[in-house]
Amino acid sequence: MSQLFGPAANTIARASIIGLLALLIAGAGLGYHLVNSPYNTAVGIAVAQPVPYSHAQHVGGLGLDCRYCHTAVETSNSASIPPTEICMGCHSQVAKDSPALEAVRASQETGQPLEWVRVHDLPDYVYFNHAIHVRQGIGCENCHGRIDQMAVVAKAEPLQMAWCLDCHRDPAAYIRPRDAVTVMGYQPPVEQSVLGPQLVAEYGIETARLSDCSTCHR
Repeated sequence: MSQLFGPAANTIARASIIGLLALLIAGAGLGYHLVNSPYNTAVGIAVAQPVPYSHAQHVGGLGLDCRYCHTAVETSNSASIPPTEICMGCHSQVAKDSPALEAVRASQETGQPLEWVRVHDLPDYVYFNHAIHVRQGIGCENCHGRIDQMAVVAKAEPLQMAWCLDCHRDPAAYIRPRDAVTVMGYQPPVEQSVLGPQLVAEYGIETARLSDCSTCHR
């Protein structure tokens, strides 16, 4: 009776197993890359808006404080989209005839709010409160990046769960004085390893609760 498997069967079997393992590892690596790539996170992808508003010009150049336009950020879950009236507070006098501001003028005349395109959008099952983070010394820059250098806004961070947990598990590494929350390019006055724990204690942050599921999922 002839052999069912030839002399090369063992070699073929080993090569097949190695090839399958390599394929699985490559697939896992590709999946990890896609999950963390701009294709999925949208990090670094500038989003066009109905009005070409440049944070680089208004924040970086003119020095506007974030709270001038985002008026509810210290008191509300939402940072609030600036109403037309805030824009026209300046632009009724400054560049009032600019073609780029036609949509703003039309909004004021008709009473129809501008339809800004959301850049930082969390899933409905995630609870995020801007006011809590601002009051506890988490800077705008921590989540939104150097907004003062963006002519067109793009996400600077992935806003994924693992990224949020990095801060929730060790807020001392990120916290800053409350009066520096809107400062761009912030540098701590002393080593963060010294300042951070002091501020966590001063602000009464209960670090043990920050990693509870119910903190963000309610």
